[in-house]
Amino acid sequence: LLLLCRAEEAAVVVSGLRNTDVFVGESATFTCELSHPGVRNVQWWLDGTPLHNNLVTEISEQDGRIHTLTLNDVACHDSGTVTFRAGSLISSAKLLVKGTFPV
Repeated sequence: LLLLCRAEEAAVVVSGLRNTDVFVGESATFTCELSHPGVRNVQWWLDGTPLHNNLVTEISEQDGRIHTLTLNDVACHDSGTVTFRAGSLISSAKLLVKGTFPV
């Protein structure tokens, strides 16, 4: 009896990060959807600095495929490039934090 096993397909980015513009004090959310769960070494970066889950930076995962980063109470210095890495997969987008205007 010969069993043919199909090699597991490599995960791909189904929906990548999108450029986001927000005002100072608002939250910015980035979402990346992968084709299937189980991809290891998931990491978020802002301008080359690794991000970790805390009160300001919320990192979550849904069904092992949908990865979300929320940056709360952003400031102008948070503007930059947000990068999502999962194994060899990479998706990046720009975050632009705009100053508030006098009322």
